[in-house]
Amino acid sequence: MFGWEFPPHILGGLGTASYGITKGLATQPDMEITLCLPKLHGDEDQSFLKIIPLNLVPIVWQNVDWNYVSGRLGNCMDTQLYYDLRNHIYADFRYRLTNDLGCIQFSGEYPDNLFEEINNYAIVVGVVARQQQFDIIHAHDWLTYPAGIYAKQLSGKPLVIHVHATDFDRSRGKVNPTVYGIEKDGMDHADCILCVSELTRQTVINHYYQDPQKCFAMHNAVYPLEEEKRKIVEMRKPFKDKKEKIVTFLGRITMQKGPEFFIEAAKMVIERTRNIRFCMAGNGDMMNSMIELAATKGISDRVHFPGFMKGNQVFEAYRDSDVYVMPSVSEPFGISPLEAMQSGVPSIISKQSGCGEILTNCIKTDYWDVNAMADAIYSLCTYEALHDYLQDEGKKEVNQITWEKVGKRIRKHYDRLIQNK
Repeated sequence: MFGWEFPPHILGGLGTASYGITKGLATQPDMEITLCLPKLHGDEDQSFLKIIPLNLVPIVWQNVDWNYVSGRLGNCMDTQLYYDLRNHIYADFRYRLTNDLGCIQFSGEYPDNLFEEINNYAIVVGVVARQQQFDIIHAHDWLTYPAGIYAKQLSGKPLVIHVHATDFDRSRGKVNPTVYGIEKDGMDHADCILCVSELTRQTVINHYYQDPQKCFAMHNAVYPLEEEKRKIVEMRKPFKDKKEKIVTFLGRITMQKGPEFFIEAAKMVIERTRNIRFCMAGNGDMMNSMIELAATKGISDRVHFPGFMKGNQVFEAYRDSDVYVMPSVSEPFGISPLEAMQSGVPSIISKQSGCGEILTNCIKTDYWDVNAMADAIYSLCTYEALHDYLQDEGKKEVNQITWEKVGKRIRKHYDRLIQNK
C-alpha cells in the first residue's frame, strides 16, 4: 500500500482515511499490510501493519527503469535532473538527491517541489517492489499513482487505486493539466478504482473516461472515540445552559471548502441575534482573505480564527461547539461531519458532499444557498428540541458507520482481483 501521510502527522482527511482503511483491513483474516510512506516521525501506530519509510531505502541506481522514468515521469521532472540520473553522474545526484547512505530525502509534507518528490517516491518504490512479496498493490490518491503503476509493471500484480479526491474537486474546475494527467494515468492502469463516494465515482467515469465496471463507491467511516477523546467531548456544557452558542467550520480554508459561504451565512445570522459566535478553525491559502471578509462584513468581533487543529484539539473544538458546518463546494466525502456528529454536534453539510450519501440525521443545503444555511444555523442554535434530536440521532447513525465494514468490502475486491488474475 502506498500513502503520503499517516496519523498523528496529518494535514487533511487523507491521513485519517488511510489510518481507518488500513486498520479496518487489518481485521480481515490472512491480511498483512505493508504501507510505504515518504518518511516516518517515529510515533506512528504500527501495531497492525508494517510501515516502510522510503527515505531510509538505499537506492541502487543501475536498477532504475529509465524508460519508465522518461516515459511516465519525465514530463514532471526537472530536465537537468533527469539527464543527470540518466547519465549516472553519481557525484551529482548523490549531492542533490541522496544522503551518505544512498537514500533519497523526503520532506514528509506537501513541499513546493512536490512533483519531484512524487517522482522520487516512484523511483524508491521500484526498489521496494523488487524486494517485497505481495498479492495486491493499493495506491492512495494521485500522489502515489505513478508508484502504483511502476510496482504493477515490475510485479504483474493487480493495482487498486483509491480516489480520495480529484483535481476537479480541489480546483473548482480550474484543473491543473499535469495533475489531471497523473490522475488519469493511474486510473487507466488500475484494475480496480475505489472512490470515496458515488459523487466521486461519477466524476471518475465522466471526466476521466473510465469503465464504470471497474469503478466502485467505497464510503469512508469513523472509529469509536478513544477513551481520552470521549472524556473530552463528555465535558460538554448542556445546550440549555449556554448563553452564547458556537458554530464551527473546521478544515482547510481553501476554495474547495467554500469558506466564504460560511462567512456570508454568519453575517445573516448575526443580523438576527448577537448570542452566537463563529469559529473558523484551520489554515489555507484563503485564510487571510476570510479574515478580511469578516472585517468587511462588520462581524470580526464574532468570528474567530484559532488556526490549524489536530489530535485532541479537534475534539476540544467539537466539545465547545453547538453546530458544525461544512459548506464545501465539492467534497468527495468529508469525514469531519461524521466526527462532529459522533461527538454530539448537530451538523449542516452541503448537498455537494459525498458523506451526504450515507447521512440522514443532519441538515443539507446547497453550498451557495447562504439563506438556507443561515436559517439552519439559526434554528439549531435557537430551538432546543431540534438541536437535541439531531444530536442524539446523529450519534446513533454515525456509530453504525465503521471502518471494519469498509475493510470487509475492500477485501472482497482484493479477493475478486486475485481470483481473476
